[in-house]
Amino acid sequence: MTPFIVFTFSFLLVPMVMLFVKSSTKRFIISYVVSLLVIVLLTQWHSWFLITLSLLMLPTVLAMGTLYKRKAPARSVLTAGIVTIIAEALLGLVCGYLFGFDPVARFKDFMQSSIDTMPPAMKELLPTDMEVYLNFIVQVIPLYLIFFALFYAFVTHGVSRWLLNKSGEGIPGLRPMREWMLQKSLVWIYLVAFVLDMFTTPDASSLISTLLMNAMPLLMLVFAVQAIGFLFFVSYANRWKPVLPIIGIVILCVMPPLFLVYSLLGVFDVAFPIRERFKKNL
Repeated sequence: MTPFIVFTFSFLLVPMVMLFVKSSTKRFIISYVVSLLVIVLLTQWHSWFLITLSLLMLPTVLAMGTLYKRKAPARSVLTAGIVTIIAEALLGLVCGYLFGFDPVARFKDFMQSSIDTMPPAMKELLPTDMEVYLNFIVQVIPLYLIFFALFYAFVTHGVSRWLLNKSGEGIPGLRPMREWMLQKSLVWIYLVAFVLDMFTTPDASSLISTLLMNAMPLLMLVFAVQAIGFLFFVSYANRWKPVLPIIGIVILCVMPPLFLVYSLLGVFDVAFPIRERFKKNL
């Protein structure tokens, strides 16, 4: 897949969401069926793949589009989109196993064949024990799935909301990032996972090891975002331009190892009344 195809694939849900929100249910069904017929006429025997892809996207479109019509909060729309994408993926895995198809094994074989076709210079950059490396990739498939759902839901919401508001719809947006605050229960989950991760070997094939491989990066990302929100709060409280959080985002993108530091800042922001004390000192 070329970078252009990957880029355009990120926006595939947007036209369908726009059509669903701006049309009545009857008009949407007619337009959708007609578009599928056009795909069949234009692509002929290739149409099965495009039609399958379109049908897989339909539940997410219906979930997000219905909430858009009800002017539901952005958080509810994003939650519905993320949960629907993950549920569809899990349903696809279950159906695959029921029909004798092992998606995980096929994915592992695909990765192995891709590595085998790499130039020798590229292979030298990979770990020497390829079996351990491939098993690790398979173990973190749930993490990839969650990241994909987050990315796709946020991109679809951001672009769709902007276009719908341009067309006269009053679609609510997320609260300013400076107001974001995670639940304190997540702090305990993070601390428990952090302690367990310290005493668990990364190459272990146990269930707890697999859970930690998927949970820790996700928790670190969530609390790193919380830390960025805290930097936005500091800039807003001091009536500064948002230079501080922008610099923080750039540093985090350039130096990914700092995710741990940012996540700890996010943990302190949620666990302790830092913002209240900060306001009192102004």
